[in-house]
Amino acid sequence: MGKSTGFLQYGRAENPHRPVQARIKDFEELYETQSETTRKEQAARCMNCGVPFCQSAIELKGMVTGCPLHNLIPEWNDEIYQGNIAYALNRLLKTNPFPEFTGRVCPALCEKACINGLDGEPVCVHDNEKFIIESAFEQGLMKPRKPAVRSGKRVAVIGAGPSGLALADALNQRGHLVCVLEREEEAGGLLMYGIPNMKLDKRVIQRRVELMKEEGVTFEMNTSVGRDVSFDQLKERYDAIAVCAGAKKPRPVAGFEDDIHGVAYAVDFLSATTRRLQAGAPLPDLRECHVVIVGGGDTGNDCCATAIRLGCTKITQLE
Repeated sequence: MGKSTGFLQYGRAENPHRPVQARIKDFEELYETQSETTRKEQAARCMNCGVPFCQSAIELKGMVTGCPLHNLIPEWNDEIYQGNIAYALNRLLKTNPFPEFTGRVCPALCEKACINGLDGEPVCVHDNEKFIIESAFEQGLMKPRKPAVRSGKRVAVIGAGPSGLALADALNQRGHLVCVLEREEEAGGLLMYGIPNMKLDKRVIQRRVELMKEEGVTFEMNTSVGRDVSFDQLKERYDAIAVCAGAKKPRPVAGFEDDIHGVAYAVDFLSATTRRLQAGAPLPDLRECHVVIVGGGDTGNDCCATAIRLGCTKITQLE
């Protein structure tokens, strides 16, 4: 516990949003960063509980609370407060392969479980996590981790989304030779094409993929298993195959497609916008459009934020 009175001395201070009128005109990331001093104060709010529910991932009344990865949150909060980014990074990477992703888009179940939240406001775990990994990249601490010994076993991972990347990283660190096959032109899956750039800058994904390549993971892009290469061919070439193909098929609303003109599925809409943004092509023009969004979850809200940036006149969101 870095500071025994931290939770009494300091109030919660989240990373601030960029001004509304500035951020709705572009697709740059939403949040501004805070100083190292502020982050140390926020880390000092962690009470290092005897039973840290923040990292528990336990089920209470049918709902999961706490970090599903069992991140060692009190440990790396203490290291932030002490100014030991290298040690904080060591503890963070122990359980989380890609904190630069979760530090941006995770729903922060850890904060929902924080004991500070019972009689005040929870610790800014989410922002602290992002601070550790981004500081590590800035300070040159994120170097390729190449296995000292290779097993000689070859593994094909089908799909370069979050699960495919995480599995490829884990298998590679254990010394296996991993090839990731992806049907799209860029790795990332939902991270790349389903989450808009203002929540997760695509350069962050590309930075991680380049690091994985340096560590020995190979990628075959624009490769659709079943079309460009058969499953039987993969079985001949590899000792094991992992299918991490995701779920691309949307759930339709009965009658919508037939009765209403101009219906688009959420991820298709978000993907099309991201592809054009990445290619520097003209973005969809929603000026003079009244948009109705069915659903109020993360994806529905991403569609809302994207439609605003594309100039729509009015949005009605149904939940």
